[in-house]
Amino acid sequence: MRIAVISDSHDNLKKLEQFLKTVNEEGVDLVIHCGDFVSPFSVKFLLSNLKCDFIGVFGNNDGEIAGLLKVSGGLIEKPPVAKVIDGQRFALMHEPYLLESVARSGNFDYVLYGHTHEIDTRVIGSCQIVNPGELCGYLTGKSSFAILDTAQNSVEIRVF
Repeated sequence: MRIAVISDSHDNLKKLEQFLKTVNEEGVDLVIHCGDFVSPFSVKFLLSNLKCDFIGVFGNNDGEIAGLLKVSGGLIEKPPVAKVIDGQRFALMHEPYLLESVARSGNFDYVLYGHTHEIDTRVIGSCQIVNPGELCGYLTGKSSFAILDTAQNSVEIRVF
């Protein structure tokens, strides 16, 4: 399964549009957003143009919780969230509190997070940690996302 991981889109519709073009053309199976959508209009834009499944978690800048829940149909959850996806165990969070403890617990194959706006791909024990960096590009000047391939056990960071 090919999973695109994004975080910290911060209402940047231009970058969301570029991201959507890529993942829709490549036939990604699932998009996971690790928080900081910010406003419901950006979630509505994302979901109305996405051609695959979606799940997400709230970030610290997602203040309009009721609106985000409404436009997402409940697909955005309060972190941390544990999911089994393609037989793999995922922990989804925004802020990296307890990140290393969760990775070392042995309960997860992947820990995905955001918040820092910095790319982070590393392995702790047998757990792959991924922060895709920031989609918005506001802090680093670079927009990025990750492509996970659960069949190949690979992580690719895309910067644009």
